[in-house]
Amino acid sequence: MAIDFKTFLSCAPHVIAVRKPILLRGRHGVGKSEVVYQVAENMSLPVVERRASQMTEGDLLGMPSPELVEVNGEQASVFRPFAWLIQACTEPVVLFLDEVDRATQEVRQGIFELTDSRKIAGWTLHTDTIVIAAVNGGEHGDQYQVNEMDPAELDRYTVFDVEPSVEDWLEWGKDNVAGIVWDFINQNRLHLEHKDDYEPNKVYPSRRSWKRLNDCLDNSGLLQESSPLLFNLTTSFVGFEAAVAFNDFVKNYDRVVTTEDILVHGKVDATSKFDLNEHCALIEKMEAEDTFKRELTDTEIQHLADYAVSLPSEAFMKMWQLIGQGDVLENTKRLHMATSVTGVRVSSYIVEVLTGNKQD
Repeated sequence: MAIDFKTFLSCAPHVIAVRKPILLRGRHGVGKSEVVYQVAENMSLPVVERRASQMTEGDLLGMPSPELVEVNGEQASVFRPFAWLIQACTEPVVLFLDEVDRATQEVRQGIFELTDSRKIAGWTLHTDTIVIAAVNGGEHGDQYQVNEMDPAELDRYTVFDVEPSVEDWLEWGKDNVAGIVWDFINQNRLHLEHKDDYEPNKVYPSRRSWKRLNDCLDNSGLLQESSPLLFNLTTSFVGFEAAVAFNDFVKNYDRVVTTEDILVHGKVDATSKFDLNEHCALIEKMEAEDTFKRELTDTEIQHLADYAVSLPSEAFMKMWQLIGQGDVLENTKRLHMATSVTGVRVSSYIVEVLTGNKQD
């Protein structure tokens, strides 16, 4: 059963506490590498990353040294390990072995020893070094040209099949992509990544490709308006279908309602033609911007009340639940007591939503 990243991050510390190696399995571009670095950050450890698909036996065993040592009267060569292994053996690190299922059989045998005994070529990993590997195999293995891992290999790991949620990406994206890209994915979630069968040689969106597109467009200053160049670049990164939708979104982005529009300027009328999904997207944006984790001003409470009583019941309950989960209980109390400019009390609207009976 696949789990999202939030669940994985709650499980990982228990495995790490007993120094057992972890194997992450999942589709390409979903953020496996990002979550490994998050684990390392949580532990205040550096990451030593090696791409197993590009490693040779020499990367594991080391290179012959000019120095010779005497063994039973005979001169013998000495192999010196590479810097990555010395670091993992002499200080605590997160040793991240990526693309293990694309490595040669010889390299995988060396990794087998490393995960089994925490030793290789006469060197032993530091007591507090953590080994995390990642592959594209598992239930998605038939989509990739990879080598299957046999039961003995898998038995050396604690295996987590990961299928991150859209919320995982949106939480990460708050600090890592431009607002317009975040808003697009929040309102067009099916375009975040492709999950069906892949046609050969066709470009599809992934979490990784959206980040790369974001960096390209942000660096070039092309996120301000729709253009043929924007469309062509977007197609190159995330494919034709997603590019069409994103280009249209950028073209109409000046009509997107923001949190500030509602709370500061009270532009509730701008949402009058919203459908349920658009209301939910705006509420999720408020949550993503930590709106409900701070104490709202009297003006913000008033404008939020005006917006709240205009919402469909499902969207209202979503917003009410998120406010209740916030860090400031006073916001909930004040909003409950508020009356909209149209004379509707929020407390009465709550009863109406819960019972289906309109209040006088």
